[in-house]
Amino acid sequence: MYEKLKSFLSDDTVYPSLILVLVGIISFGLGRISVSDISNNSHTEASISLSNKEIETTQDLHKNDKSAVAVVASKNGTKYHKLDCPGANQIAEKNLIEFASVEEAKAAGYTPAANCPSL
Repeated sequence: MYEKLKSFLSDDTVYPSLILVLVGIISFGLGRISVSDISNNSHTEASISLSNKEIETTQDLHKNDKSAVAVVASKNGTKYHKLDCPGANQIAEKNLIEFASVEEAKAAGYTPAANCPSL
């Protein structure tokens, strides 16, 4: 058995082929690791950027007199959100519609947002 393995590995075509396959596997693994590091960093930067935008949007919503506003909706959408819901922060100010009550939003044809647990 040992002699067969030794003769197989000493063949001139097996050794270079084995080296080539191992280099390919190692390169592929290193490439996957580098891509996952890059995507993890970009996701972190994107979430930080998104968090900053959410804070700015929330601050913009609270700058106006919001004491009479119970829910908001988008002109382009079909759902209404409370001000503290994630969807409310994503509505562009030019598309923002304010409602004094949930009933008023329902009367306008809007339905509650699924990602807003308090509705």
